[in-house]
Parts: sequence; C-alpha cells; structure tokens
Amino acid sequence: MIKRQRGTEDILPEESALWRHIEDTVHKTCRNFGYGEIRTPVFEATELFQRGVGDTTDVVQKEMYTFEDKGGRSITLRPEGTAAVARSFVEHSLFSNPQPTKLYYMMSFYRYEKPQAGRLREFHQFGVECFGAGTPATDAEVISLAYTLLKNLGVTGLTLNINSIGCPKCRSEYSKALTEYFSSNKDKLCDTCKERLNKNPMRIIDCKSEICKQVAAGAPKMLDYLCDECREHFEKLKKQLEIMGIEYEVNPKIVRGLDYYTKTVFEFIADIDGAKSTVCGGGRYDGLIEEIGGKPTVGIGFGMGIERLILQLKTQNSALNSISAAPEVFVAAIGEDAENFAQKLVFELRKSGVSAERDLTGRSLKAQMKYADKLSASYSIVLGDNEINSGEAVIKNMRDGSQNKIALSAQNIADIIHGGENYGN
Repeated sequence: MIKRQRGTEDILPEESALWRHIEDTVHKTCRNFGYGEIRTPVFEATELFQRGVGDTTDVVQKEMYTFEDKGGRSITLRPEGTAAVARSFVEHSLFSNPQPTKLYYMMSFYRYEKPQAGRLREFHQFGVECFGAGTPATDAEVISLAYTLLKNLGVTGLTLNINSIGCPKCRSEYSKALTEYFSSNKDKLCDTCKERLNKNPMRIIDCKSEICKQVAAGAPKMLDYLCDECREHFEKLKKQLEIMGIEYEVNPKIVRGLDYYTKTVFEFIADIDGAKSTVCGGGRYDGLIEEIGGKPTVGIGFGMGIERLILQLKTQNSALNSISAAPEVFVAAIGEDAENFAQKLVFELRKSGVSAERDLTGRSLKAQMKYADKLSASYSIVLGDNEINSGEAVIKNMRDGSQNKIALSAQNIADIIHGGENYGN
C-alpha cells in the first residue's frame, strides 16, 4: 500500500471542521483590521529565499526543498510566507497604491526537518504583512491583530514577549560585541554556530543547541546597544500596547530566526500545564523589500502555524474537539413514495441554507435513526405515507428529545431550525 510521505498529514472530514472554524475566524478578524487576502505560488526562485530569508539561517542552510526544473532553473518550495508576499508586492507595484498595504495569507509551506507534534515537513501557516508604514503604531496594530485572533479562538494563558534588535546602524556595534563574546567561547559552540560567528553572530542566540543556549545566556543584550531612534521606537511601541491594555514582557533573548528582521520582534507564548509553546512570532523587516530588488519600503508582519495552533486549542478547549460538520436535520423515509418526497425535501432544505442529510443506502428505519444519531444531527424528521398525505410530520430535537408537529415545507423547517434553538421547550 502506498502511504503518505513522512512529515505530511491527511486532514480528514472530522478534522477539517475545526480547520474551517479557524479559517473563518481568521478571515473575519483580518477583515475587521482592514487586511486583504493574498495567495502566492507554491514554488519560487531559490534566490528569493537566499536573499530574503538569509543564507545563514537554518531554513536556507538545512531545510529548504530545492530542485532544478527542466529549464535548469533552481526552484524552491516556499519555506515561509514573508519573502514570497514581498516579491509579489514589488512585482505587482503595490507600492504605487495608497499606503500602507495590508495583506494576510493562509497557505502551505515546506521545510525538511524532523517531524514532531505540531511541526511537519508540509505545514500550514496564517500570517499578515503590512508594507509602507514604519511607525510604532503600525507595530502595535499588527501585534493587536495577532492578540485579537488568539483571543477570538479561545487561546488562554498567553504571554506577549517583545524585543528590539535594532537597525543596521546600531546592530553594527552590537555585532562587534557579540563577535568578541562568542569568539572567547568558540570551542563550546556547535559547528553551525562557529560558521555563523563570522557571518551573523546574532543567529547564535537563536540556536536550538542546548550548549549554544547556555553560552548565549551570558551574551551582550541588543537593548543596551540601541541607537536613539530605535530606542524611541521601542518605547513608543510599549506605550501603544499599554494604551490598548495588552500586557507584555520585554525579552532580550528574542531575535527571531530569519535575517530580514529589524527593530521590533515579538512572540506570543501560551502556557499549558507549565509547558511553554510559541504560537505566533513576527517582527519588523524594513530592509527586506530593498534586499529582493524593490525600492526601500518598511514592513512588519507575523506568522502563526495552524497545526501547532490546533494542538494548543484542543489541549485548552475540549469543546473544540466536538466541532464537526454535523447535519442540522436528518430526514428518514419509509417506503418508495416517502423516499421520493425525502429526496425533494432535502434538496429544498439545502437550497434554503439548511444542512440536511438522508439515507442513501436503503437502511431500515431503525438503522436510519442510528445513522442520524451517529452523524450528530440536531433534528430528525420521519416520513411515511401518513406524513405525505397529511402534509405534516413530527420534528424531533435530537439534543433534548422534544417533539413538535409541523407543516412539511422546507421554509417552515428552516425557520424552526435557524430561529428555534428553544423550539418545543
């Protein structure tokens, strides 16, 4: 038997209902914040990620799915969203529109890494990108969007961690201090970080190796090296968050894992039974557009892994496990005339906006009702010759067992189901 590839998952119907719940919440929240949806190709020129993400990152060095196409071009399956959205922003001259340009996406991404819970080789991510506005208020709005979405989805135990990693001007001095510090501890670093030492020492702070983490714990802090402009930006961001009532913690260890970040970086951490899990991360990337060939344009955004978010939600909210595509009404039928009537009635109900089901396999009435129960139908209706002749039938609330006789019309049934949560009580 041919099986799915390691690091990939099939999203089955009982699971996809929760995915749709998340997607619907994303769409509504982003609309409220004035963001429009963008979708980019699954594969891009490899150079885009080498230049945009950074050739010293784990993503570029170890994790990308890169291949040569039949035209001899180096192609990479998108490992992240920001560089691809930035490329689209430049290519389609979105900078010529009134700024800022506010975009969001929900797409699949691909990284070759060790599969584990919430971390796959094919994974899905929700993210936003805001181009053309460099004020601290923009940073605060983007962070508040992530905060609002997580709250709307019911994620609890959230902590917002923020930091500033400065601009190229102040980061130059910081880089010198880091190089000096890590050089004195070079023999303790992993091989990858030894290479990073001469290229981008800040990446060492983000290393996943426990030994490198211990070394990095004593490294100089970027906040001590901020220039006046970056320090003022960070202080204004904190004030904006306080105005909105969004609590935060300053965490100098956050640098994020991609080279395009500048100034503000942030993460939302969720606490489950004492275990910390990052559910969202992002920051400002004022040099990215220029790096990939566009005119200097500021930007900020974040990414949120859907698979990891679902694990979080299921752990914190057991009610989400019961989200399903259950029909609102199941129409059972006895006899050929009733079968034909049920076929028409279910069709009319669906046209009226009611989720309706009926038996398609020739089950007995008893088996049909068991099937309706297994589908978790909210209501059921049984049709036989008497019901068809009288034009009336009994509708049963499958949750509380209450029953009422109703006229057999699709619109009447729809009104009861959509307007009568307490119908029959």
